[in-house]
Amino acid sequence: MNFTITRQNLHEGLNAVSASIPSKTTLPVLSNILFHATDEGVFMSGTDLDVAVRIQVPAEVLEAGTMTAPGKKLQEITRELPDEPVQVETRGDQIELRCGRSHFKLNGLPAEDFPALPSVSFEGGWEAAGEDLLSLIRHTSFAVSTEETRPVLNGVLWELRDGEMRMVATNGHRLARMRIPAGPSMETTTQLIVPPAALQQVQRLFKGDESIQVAREGNHLGFRAAGTEVYSRLIDGTYPNYEQVIPKDNDRIAIVDRKPLESAIRRVAAVASDQTHRIRMEFTRDQVIFNVLTPDLGEAHDELEVSYEAEDLQIGFNANYLLEVLRYIGTDEVKMSFKAPERAATLEPVRTDGEEGADVDYLCLVMPLRLVD
Repeated sequence: MNFTITRQNLHEGLNAVSASIPSKTTLPVLSNILFHATDEGVFMSGTDLDVAVRIQVPAEVLEAGTMTAPGKKLQEITRELPDEPVQVETRGDQIELRCGRSHFKLNGLPAEDFPALPSVSFEGGWEAAGEDLLSLIRHTSFAVSTEETRPVLNGVLWELRDGEMRMVATNGHRLARMRIPAGPSMETTTQLIVPPAALQQVQRLFKGDESIQVAREGNHLGFRAAGTEVYSRLIDGTYPNYEQVIPKDNDRIAIVDRKPLESAIRRVAAVASDQTHRIRMEFTRDQVIFNVLTPDLGEAHDELEVSYEAEDLQIGFNANYLLEVLRYIGTDEVKMSFKAPERAATLEPVRTDGEEGADVDYLCLVMPLRLVD
């Protein structure tokens, strides 16, 4: 293998691929990046066996071939190279880099040792607008569970049905669901549980103005756009019926300015218990009163004007869950809906007519905490 490549292209390719390399592994070859030089350019691949990334970078290939080399070390070296062409060549089990007066030799491993990337055909797949897909991922994946007890909740549910695309994530205490209209290529009906690590790579590597090809083959899902590919193993299992837990009869409505609400929650949460992060919110006519009492720390009280005309309500929340949801709501105003102190509350963005995203249905749910007097 022998090719010449600009330092910038080499650096960008290594950056894209090396994020998929596991930090610790018992398989030495997984710490390496696979280089595959062809007439079309150089393909770089990295994988942790669950998520794989392959990127095509332009290069002047003098001799085709394959080789694996230590990903993180190559990244460190390339970052500091002068901005000149880099010649990459293999000699036996070593990969050589020459750039200006710099010369490096790194021990590699045979390409045959590198795991084969999933075989996914994009012919029968579908296309998603990058902006839509990235928005769905950003607004839902924060809510996934990190507990190992229910593996299906460790993934994001991605549904395509009835001309719409939706993603849902929950950990049992908070839930995020987003629905957007889908294009004609989305007429397929399917349900996928995708690991958030794969969606993070999609978010990192693809742009909003791209059209992203998506395809499923067996238990693998592939994403492709502009010479970049991401493959992921899907999570097996049946996702719980999330529609059942979203309340339809919450009739106590508060309209709140998001930023003042976030500030007030942060202020009183400073005094909340490190274990429960519990804050008490009391909704009365046109105001919400915050109270926190932590015996070994102290107490906090705050008040905020809101639009609220229903019956008085006292309800407890984990402040961290509320702040997390408010961070992704995005609009200036938030609609909070309640039924009773022990029932789930929902939060939704309040959009004005004609505002961008008016056709997007976004809802977050937060389970309350029991108030102890």
